[in-house]
Amino acid sequence: MGVRRDGPTLITSVQRAFRLLEAVSAHENGAPAKQLAHDARLPLATAYHLLRTLLHDGYVRKLEDGGFVLGDRLETLHITGRGQAQLSRVRPTLAALRDELTTAAYLTFYEEGEIRVAEIVDGPKAPRVDIWVGFEEAGHATALGKSVLRELDDDSRRDYLARHPLVDLTPRTVTSPPELLRQLDSSPVAPAVTDLEEYAVGTVCIAVPVYSGDTLGSLGVSLRAERSPQIEEMRARLIPTACRVTRSLSFTI
Repeated sequence: MGVRRDGPTLITSVQRAFRLLEAVSAHENGAPAKQLAHDARLPLATAYHLLRTLLHDGYVRKLEDGGFVLGDRLETLHITGRGQAQLSRVRPTLAALRDELTTAAYLTFYEEGEIRVAEIVDGPKAPRVDIWVGFEEAGHATALGKSVLRELDDDSRRDYLARHPLVDLTPRTVTSPPELLRQLDSSPVAPAVTDLEEYAVGTVCIAVPVYSGDTLGSLGVSLRAERSPQIEEMRARLIPTACRVTRSLSFTI
């Protein structure tokens, strides 16, 4: 039995939906379905059907006067896409750092009160640390997290520490908030901070702050503990790299 091909294909439906969204975006104050159907060169019944679907999924919003405007879902996609575009600009810089130092490179951001990993660039000769506890729960034990905490104001630090118990991950993990803050404020490699086997035995890390606009983050590398004498050398490479990353992340899309 042959397959009928006289109806609209899935690709055709997607193309029509995109044309309709383009028509909606051209009317900042909204437009009725009849106008949108005309602009998108679609039958009115097809436009109604697609608008109902887009409305249900949040891609368009219906105004009280019956007109349609773009919905919040598209704004979310725009923000996400902008973030991905920003990261694509800094990945070559992170890859160059990885290759130069033979270390995995990491980028985090402090978002909604949490320290979140945005990117990890590693390779066969520069493996990433085994992330056995999520960085959101281990900010006190990682150089990446401590770099963020060092830059926060006192109120933000207290808020973070009130919500995140200082869990003992290795024998070297600092579990006293006053001692952690003392160490952050007196880091011998400032503005960098280190993790000397506090997150994972056998691994040390160093990180420095970066910014994406007003959003605080950190850039760091991880290496085997036997390479810890190279930390000062790593710091010298990280600081100018962090400046380049901040400049790239701060460009407006």
